[in-house]
Amino acid sequence: MSERSSVSELAETLRAELNRYSPGGKLPSSRALVERFRVSPVTVSRALAQLAAEGLVTTRPGAGAFRSRPATVVPATGDTSWQEVALSADGATDAVPRTVDASGLLATLAAAPPGVIAFNDGYLHRSLRPERAMAEALARAGRHPGAWDRPPVEGLTALREWFARGIGGAVTAEGVLITAGGQSALTTVLRGLAPPGAPVLVESPTYPGMLAIARSAGLRPVPVPVDTDGVRPPLLADAFRVTGARLFICQPLFQNPTGAVLAGERRGEVLRIAREAGAFVVEDDFVRRLVHDDAGPLPRPLASGDPDGVVVHVCSLTKVTSPSFRVCAVAARGPVLDRLRAIQVVENFFVPSPLQEAALELVGAPAWHRHLRFVAGELRARRDVMATELARQLPEFEMPYFPSGGYHLWLRLPDGTDESAWASAVLRAGVMVAPGRAYFCAEPSASYMRLSFAGVADLAEITEGVRRLRQAWDEMRG
Repeated sequence: MSERSSVSELAETLRAELNRYSPGGKLPSSRALVERFRVSPVTVSRALAQLAAEGLVTTRPGAGAFRSRPATVVPATGDTSWQEVALSADGATDAVPRTVDASGLLATLAAAPPGVIAFNDGYLHRSLRPERAMAEALARAGRHPGAWDRPPVEGLTALREWFARGIGGAVTAEGVLITAGGQSALTTVLRGLAPPGAPVLVESPTYPGMLAIARSAGLRPVPVPVDTDGVRPPLLADAFRVTGARLFICQPLFQNPTGAVLAGERRGEVLRIAREAGAFVVEDDFVRRLVHDDAGPLPRPLASGDPDGVVVHVCSLTKVTSPSFRVCAVAARGPVLDRLRAIQVVENFFVPSPLQEAALELVGAPAWHRHLRFVAGELRARRDVMATELARQLPEFEMPYFPSGGYHLWLRLPDGTDESAWASAVLRAGVMVAPGRAYFCAEPSASYMRLSFAGVADLAEITEGVRRLRQAWDEMRG
């Protein structure tokens, strides 16, 4: 049993026994708890600290732990209705309203209740994360001389060099900024490259978090359709010409949500079209390290073949490690780099040095490449089982693209399907999915859903989840 699970179980047991003690009453000593539950003193200390953080117990050095006295809470009776007017008036002069709609993001961040299978998750399940390697890396990083000093605002030089080598081409450490995760990086980039009210071209469908960033900044997302070979260059050129946009945001590798890879013959076309429009291309290279072990050679990032500073490249360690390991890089060339650096400093100062040091320790350890190989094999196996079960159980559903990387499948629902009713039906059946509507900034051509195979415990859970989807579909059809 892991230390973490032992702490959780002991805390749960002590929580259930608190009613045995009167408010202010003393709990058994740490030594007594160690002997009774046959756990380590560290486990006892952490369990009591968890209860203290919940306000259930109070610990006094040298005296022990005591059941907390109930606090007298007086409900607030203020009137917040004035805020509706204030918040509405704040954007009255904006060319485009700065709406903050996180519903698409929350659909993938929502934790599944007990017994519900999480096909909505956008991150690796704990069983796929390198948690031991990350813990060891963080411990080593914390002991580095100067690890707790203020780092350079651009990020540690060695970490910037590591990211630059991964991007390739003419990218060097001098052109890389370290940021606190991909979402933060994309927010910085959009703020730096487009003024409020401006149009920005986005793939359709695309990542809901990108749409949320754009809209909250007062930008106007304009869809450019993708197919199984990525964005369609003629439509991209038309969109630049019609809108006058100076920014295109794309995911050329394992696009979210379709899983498509931008075809080789289109890569140069995209850069040429953007260059002729005097526009930037933001390359969100978010899952390059989640390639499956049956994929062929991957195309290099667009940034590696861009000498003119057209591409602003974003890549992160988060997807392949943990949602809490928020270390990301932004690469750019020319004056735009100075602007992004300034925004980064104003918004965040810098990424904490211990986290950057831990990232260096992690990617430099032998366990790093073992982890990448392990994840590549696991994701391929999970993808294959989910695709096989979907074809067997739900042949009515269409899979436009079969990905060789990433963590999800994109399915088109049968014509006429009510997407909201379907999401409700599958939740009643014990499955959480990501409805497709949130991935479109304009009216979608059909109903879709995204199913993640990375956020569940094992292959058996995938099989059971698809069985429940079949059950929900039968119930919907009545």
